[in-house]
Amino acid sequence: MSVKELMKYMIDPVADNIFNAVSTSVTKHGVVDVEPKTEEDWDKIRIGAVSLAESADLLRIRRPFTPPGDENDSTGPDAVELSPAQITAKVERDPVEWNARVEALRNVALEAIDVVKRKDVDELWDVGENLDKACEACHRSYWYPGEGAEFYQKLRRRLEQFREQSPRGNASVKPRQQ
Repeated sequence: MSVKELMKYMIDPVADNIFNAVSTSVTKHGVVDVEPKTEEDWDKIRIGAVSLAESADLLRIRRPFTPPGDENDSTGPDAVELSPAQITAKVERDPVEWNARVEALRNVALEAIDVVKRKDVDELWDVGENLDKACEACHRSYWYPGEGAEFYQKLRRRLEQFREQSPRGNASVKPRQQ
């Protein structure tokens, strides 16, 4: 099993148990707050947290980063993602960083387990934010490091070109490549 498959079919779905545990939405009917209320709600968060904590061990096992033949979105002049070979090389150059990123995920999962034990709804917001930070830090280092400020500046320029070239209301005109 590749890291990408672990992420897609295991880690991301159980992370949603934490991410989706609390939210506030404004609808035409008013404000809708979502938070755990029942034992079943808290168990779902615990399932996510325990699964994430244990997934850290799976991420430490050397394995391919993608299934065979999958090159991510890592080709072309504006490639944002690293190729599987580039990710592997980066981990081999600095395994301490990889292990630290994995440990950060595990630590947030352990934090979530503690919050579930105490049934502290307010702290679930912090756990969700901490989980997002841990995930993004790793992804920005190993998956899409090209999404830095330069990437967004280039994207903004292309969008401006698109708007300048596009006749009013006609969005079918494509922006020039730089």
